[in-house]
Amino acid sequence: MPVKILFIGDIIGKPGRQALSRELHRLVDRHNVDLVIANGENAAGGFGLTEETAKELFKQGVHLLTGGNHIWDKKEQVPLILADPRILRPANYPAGAPGTGSAILTTPGGIKVGVLNLEGRVYMKTIDCPFKVADREIERLKKETSIIFVDFHAEATSEKSALGWYLDGRISALIGTHTHVQTADERILTQGTAFMTDAGMTGAFDSVIGMGKEETISRFLTQLPSKFEVAKKDIRLNGAVLGIDETTGKAVSIERINIACC
Repeated sequence: MPVKILFIGDIIGKPGRQALSRELHRLVDRHNVDLVIANGENAAGGFGLTEETAKELFKQGVHLLTGGNHIWDKKEQVPLILADPRILRPANYPAGAPGTGSAILTTPGGIKVGVLNLEGRVYMKTIDCPFKVADREIERLKKETSIIFVDFHAEATSEKSALGWYLDGRISALIGTHTHVQTADERILTQGTAFMTDAGMTGAFDSVIGMGKEETISRFLTQLPSKFEVAKKDIRLNGAVLGIDETTGKAVSIERINIACC
């Protein structure tokens, strides 16, 4: 039987956490999931992550949380949350940044799975090259496991696609995050790597990528700063279920998940 990994797209505030609470165990049972990974950088109020929020997600059944550019937003919480090995920040932040960008998980059946978190540079901060950092981290992870999952938190579709092809055959899967818009391009690349440009978001879809419509539209119209509030209606869970051959580390299946919760 292949190793089954459930990846949950960006969790947006309390509505996203509620969707996870309602649907996660049913998804795990339906797909015989071994490991649950979720992007949690927006889980606390729509921006950042707190220790309390992380504990809530772990209690619900998430095994590991990945991050991105918003993982730093709750500044007072950063040293605490990133001291937890179950919480990743992108590996390509410069040396000296707190936390770690990769981890090894073990399934209930004793199979090791490597997880790598990277951040893009197109239309984002100029940090270390995700391609070169991926080379370094994958070489290290390969010493322990042939199964490697990558969350690539990036804006540009081209950058995500390029990294997917660059790593094809060297990793088991690369799923993009950050845009909060799920793409319908899930597939297995020619050398056996599962790929999807963006997992989407878990939160309120009666919104502008999870935030209230009115205040977001007002900011576009006036160009004045305004406080974003997490939207609360039309809650959905987005993500993907991956099947990985435990011997070769190649993907054997990828299924897009889009569930209307309430």
